[in-house]
Amino acid sequence: MAQQILCHQRIRLSYKDAFGYIIPVGTTNLMVWVTDEGMIATEGFDVEALAIFEIPAAIVGVSEDSTLETLDSLLDAEVKAANLPAIQRRIDIGMSGREALNRM
Repeated sequence: MAQQILCHQRIRLSYKDAFGYIIPVGTTNLMVWVTDEGMIATEGFDVEALAIFEIPAAIVGVSEDSTLETLDSLLDAEVKAANLPAIQRRIDIGMSGREALNRM
């Protein structure tokens, strides 16, 4: 059986740091970037459940020309869904993950 490794990365945004995680689960990877206030992630995370705690969260996805294989690709991907706390922070469907993360 192949060894599963949790990956952790840090980036500097406009005004804060974000931490990225790749979590191997079965045959797929869950990927997420978190700030001190919110997060963007791949499908597999329940952003509506996070809304109960007033945590802004958005799901990012790919267009026809790209894939989500690295943490950096989440930053370039488009927001496909957002919970109410994220919408209240002006996170819109179609904006980039990086732009959404900068608003959290």
